This record gives sequence, structure tokens and C-alpha cells, in this order.
Amino acid sequence: MKATVNIFLKDGVLDSQGKAVHHGLDSLGFAESVADVRVGRQIVLKLKSTTKEEAEKEVTKMCESLLANTVIEDYSIEITE
Repeated sequence: MKATVNIFLKDGVLDSQGKAVHHGLDSLGFAESVADVRVGRQIVLKLKSTTKEEAEKEVTKMCESLLANTVIEDYSIEITE
């Protein structure tokens, strides 16, 4: 089983990397195409879990305790076989 965790800064938290990418895209002529940029990270885990429910519970615990700073970050989890 595989878990994909996407982590992004919460709305309202300054995303300096996103601002830098947005500025770069503006400089390259994409100012009319891009309204905002948020930069995040993706973590892919190969799991030993036996069920999707068990996997989601375990990955949620991982996110809450280590993978995401839940004060300033949101995360989403996708479990695939």
C-alpha cells in the first residue's frame, strides 16, 4: 500500500517560496496567467498496513506528530493499493 501526503501552508501564512515563484513567473511573461502560487511538499510512503482504514489512521498519526506542522500547515492524504 502507498500513501501520498501533500503538505501546504495554511491560508493566511506567508509563503515566501510561493511569492518568489510567482514573481519569477511574472518576470517570464505569465503575469496574466497566474493569480497566486503556493509551494508545498509531497511525501510518498510505502506502507505495511493491511487495510486502507488502518493505513489512513497510521499516516494521520504520522502527520500530526512529525510530518506536518499543524499550527501553520494543512495536509491531505491519498492511500492507494
